[in-house]
Amino acid sequence: MKRHCLLFALLLFAAIASAAVLGGWQPIKNLKDPHVVEIGQFAVEEYNKRSNAHLTLVKLVKGEQQVVSGMNYRLILAVKEGKASKKYEAVVWEKTWENFRNLTSFEPVEG
Repeated sequence: MKRHCLLFALLLFAAIASAAVLGGWQPIKNLKDPHVVEIGQFAVEEYNKRSNAHLTLVKLVKGEQQVVSGMNYRLILAVKEGKASKKYEAVVWEKTWENFRNLTSFEPVEG
């Protein structure tokens, strides 16, 4: 009986721990992953289309991802606008199985 209780307690703990992570933002460990870079490039190109801007992606500074119905990517992007360097936070929602991407937000970041 004690063995079953211990097993149940461990399973319950694992379920609670995974539920806390599910849907939360997790750091992207490899910002040079070609797919992640592609998401960053998409964000800049989509922002340029929507706002008639002329930003160029320099590099990804930081990134997080969130499992939703698909995947959200929250990226800090270093960009150039002419000779000026700026940083933006972009959020992109992607559903790869539908070949769907949407730029949810693109906001300047201080510093």
